[in-house]
Amino acid sequence: MQTTAAILRIALLICLDGATAAGVGREMTACKTGFSEDVYAVFISRTVAAGQSFLQVEFDDCASNQDIRYRSSDPDFKVGSNGTVYATRTLHVPTDQVKFIVTARNVKTQEKWETVVKLHVKAPGSSIHNDNKDEKKDVLIESPQQSEDTLFPWRQRQTSSGLRRQKRDWVIPPINVPENSRGPFPIQLVRIRSDKDKEILIRYSITGPGADQPPMEIFGIDQVAGKMHVKRPLDREDIASFHLRAHAVDMNGNKVENPIDLYINVIDMNDNRPEFVNHRFNGSVAEGSKPGTYVMTVTANDADDPTTENGMVRYRILSQLPMSPSPNMFTINSENGDIVTVAAGLDREKVPRYTITVQATDMDGNQHHGLSNTATAMIIVNDVNDNPPEFTAATYYGEVQENKREVIVANLTVTDRDQAHTSNWNALYRIVSGDPAHHFIVKTDPITNEGMVIVEKPVDYEINRAFVLTVLVMNQSPLATGIQSSLQSTATVAISVTDVNEAPFFIPNPKLIRQEEEMPVGTLLTTFAAQDPDRFMHQAIRYSELSDPANWLNINATTGQITTTAIMDRESSYVKNNIYEATFLAVDNGNPLASGTGTIQIYLIDVNDNAPELIPKETQICEKPNPNAINITAGDADRDPNNDPFVFELAYRPLSVRQNWTITRLNGDSAQLSLRIGFLIAGVYDIPIIITDSGNPPLSSTTVIKVKVCPCDEHGDCTAVGAIAAAGLGTGAIIAILLCIIILLILVLLFVIWMKRRDKERQTKQLLIDPEDDVRDNILKYDEEGGGEEDQDYDLSQLQQPDALDPVLAKTPGIRRVDERPIGAESQYPLRPTIPHPGDIGDFINEGLRAADNDPTAPPYDSLLVFDYEGSGSTAGSVSSLNSSSSGDHDYDYLNDWGPRFKKLADMYGGGDDD
Repeated sequence: MQTTAAILRIALLICLDGATAAGVGREMTACKTGFSEDVYAVFISRTVAAGQSFLQVEFDDCASNQDIRYRSSDPDFKVGSNGTVYATRTLHVPTDQVKFIVTARNVKTQEKWETVVKLHVKAPGSSIHNDNKDEKKDVLIESPQQSEDTLFPWRQRQTSSGLRRQKRDWVIPPINVPENSRGPFPIQLVRIRSDKDKEILIRYSITGPGADQPPMEIFGIDQVAGKMHVKRPLDREDIASFHLRAHAVDMNGNKVENPIDLYINVIDMNDNRPEFVNHRFNGSVAEGSKPGTYVMTVTANDADDPTTENGMVRYRILSQLPMSPSPNMFTINSENGDIVTVAAGLDREKVPRYTITVQATDMDGNQHHGLSNTATAMIIVNDVNDNPPEFTAATYYGEVQENKREVIVANLTVTDRDQAHTSNWNALYRIVSGDPAHHFIVKTDPITNEGMVIVEKPVDYEINRAFVLTVLVMNQSPLATGIQSSLQSTATVAISVTDVNEAPFFIPNPKLIRQEEEMPVGTLLTTFAAQDPDRFMHQAIRYSELSDPANWLNINATTGQITTTAIMDRESSYVKNNIYEATFLAVDNGNPLASGTGTIQIYLIDVNDNAPELIPKETQICEKPNPNAINITAGDADRDPNNDPFVFELAYRPLSVRQNWTITRLNGDSAQLSLRIGFLIAGVYDIPIIITDSGNPPLSSTTVIKVKVCPCDEHGDCTAVGAIAAAGLGTGAIIAILLCIIILLILVLLFVIWMKRRDKERQTKQLLIDPEDDVRDNILKYDEEGGGEEDQDYDLSQLQQPDALDPVLAKTPGIRRVDERPIGAESQYPLRPTIPHPGDIGDFINEGLRAADNDPTAPPYDSLLVFDYEGSGSTAGSVSSLNSSSSGDHDYDYLNDWGPRFKKLADMYGGGDDD
């Protein structure tokens, strides 16, 4: 048997060597560039040390791989130049599987190739061995062949080339299960068998997510036969792989074999369309861009496995609107979705916007088998300044009145096809010729972009009757490269100036003349004529005074000659700094009238017309001479040389002046006056002093200065008594004046006291007639009836002294009678006079009688009063005609018809039968 096995091994090696030789021969004849495997799978420990290598990928570019560079999509792993995959840092793999892509790129041609590396984490306590005993790494390439001793794929032939169980450790390649399977379910995946099942009964089970952990009931196993199956369709986009563990125990639950790891990969199916991240993408590109200019990027994602064609998305442009100037203005990178220009001719003024429909297809862009989706890309063509502004006319016309400013003369219209209200469209205007004095400027209307020709400096018709301007227009932004200015960017502006009636003006203004003061009236000073700027209008000018504060001047209405109407005085308050100003008005006869003003300044030359005066004119000095003399100063209103130095001298009359006083000049305008004698009686002395100025001819004046000579104290100051004495009054006179003042004050005080006493007596004085002899009482004592028996019931105190009646006196004067009972409201009849003084009782009675006669509402309390006021012209007879006879000859029943006022009489005299 050993000999047979050795022969088989030798035969197998020979076969392998022949196959290798044959493969080498084929490679020499037909080399294929790419990785040796599309998917590399390797088992690793959960903890990987930094720098630890666990796989070497094989790549051949048929050129010794000199320009090939490797790159890993996972930053935790790197690929060396020989294809060795190693960890960049110490890792603890948290999941049961790690998958990443290794890319090989040719640095010269930029071609690239990709392969997938899957790292499976070994379960703790398990070991993996290969047939090659010298192999130290647990590496397994996926193979559909399985060992007949341990693992059987469903409906697979049992061969001896599969994996073998060594030392009762199982090595199971990953199981691939396609997603979205339609069944029928359950579908058997593998069969697990222990080599001890012939000796004892074995029970098989599986654990892990998908079996006894969520999601539950996806996988199951026949406990006796060891057949594992899937119970329902799988979705790779939900769970891409499962990690289960298979267990083998005897009937008592004792472990027969170590658990085996089962890795189930869900094979991706193309069941998801690419989805764009946006339904509408927005991009922009400048007009005039060269082919190959980047515009934008569109992106679509596919939920399928990106390592397979199911998730490989490719892009293409389906349509372009509008198709101008070419139907293929843009192209798209099929792999990354970058849209770039492919043709020239982008012009915003023709096509401002493009709408592109982009299609994304999976299956590496296979239009027959792949799934597709579409999105819209909106491309805005950005404006560049490729269109210069152009005038709409070659010549523009305008008109302006002379002397006007800040008025619009003409509007210059332009066209610009660039985007409105941008720096490529906004126009700037500049006058290049025709206005050397800079009378005009051109401003831009921000809304219409028109140029507004505005007068900045007033124009004069008499100087320029017309202007011809050359105006250049340009944009705020410079023109794009290669774009030249248009001939229509320059225009001519013809402006005519209109003549208007301008105001006359004086030259010079103000006009200064020099003239001596004190000139006689009617002196011609100057001719102040105005000029009319309207040279082409023959107009007359008339003059008048506008301001002449001192009324010294007169101007001829037609010639403008100025003459004096009064003597001008330089020392007048109207003259400031020797200059007198007057303003005159010049008016032409144009339509409308125009006027101008001019000022004339007259510099008055001083003449010696003012004599000097002495300052001060009153002073005082001690009666005994002392070193302190009197200092006096002279002043002159004239100017130099008609003022100081002055000459001071004492007058010759009276003679006592020069005998008692002396004067000494101190400087040009001051002198010192002092006593010549040793003593002078106190008093006031008038000292005439002659002052002469230095004019030619000189003027002099005599000024009388009052000097008070008074006794002085030890300090040289006049005493109070001395000052009074110096005023010319003696001691006796002063005492007499004081006594008169005191007596006058006493008399005034006595008079005031007497007046107050007199007023008090008037207020307290009683009536002159004794109350016993009061005439009002006498009238009552004679029993004279005034208004009948009923009138006897009244208050006699009303006829007593009026001054004693406080309530009556307390009334407002003039409101009612003093003998009236206060029983009702006031009458609206004229007010009576106030109570007279009780001293004149006759007047008092007469006034009371007069008031009673004029008051019809007063009751008949006074015997002098009538019963009542019956109205003017009453038809009723006097009540006085009634008598008190009780004779029954008369019938008094008619009294009942006279009203309530006669009811009492009707009761008294009527109804005699009842008595």
